[in-house]
Amino acid sequence: MSKSTTPDSRSVLLAPVVSEKSYSLIEDGKYTFKVHPDAHKTQVRQAVEELFSVRVVDVKMLKVHAKPKRRGVFRGTRPGYKKAIVKLAPGQSIQIFEGVV
Repeated sequence: MSKSTTPDSRSVLLAPVVSEKSYSLIEDGKYTFKVHPDAHKTQVRQAVEELFSVRVVDVKMLKVHAKPKRRGVFRGTRPGYKKAIVKLAPGQSIQIFEGVV
């Protein structure tokens, strides 16, 4: 992602975060996505609104740090990533999450 051009929406949102905590936030109208490491709040807001045809009220960004892992004598790290928690306007939802819950 270069800083001079607006990136494609599909390159900003990488994947939904699938966890118990992220699915419990859906009841409050909040959805969690893994995002590109260089993405910022405005890009995430525009990408979600464009891809899912919803209105975004708030975007929270955070970094998930890499975690050291061990299996026996072998050491490694689980990769870190950047994620965004997106809050939608009341009464709106993203359908890809609704079928799984």
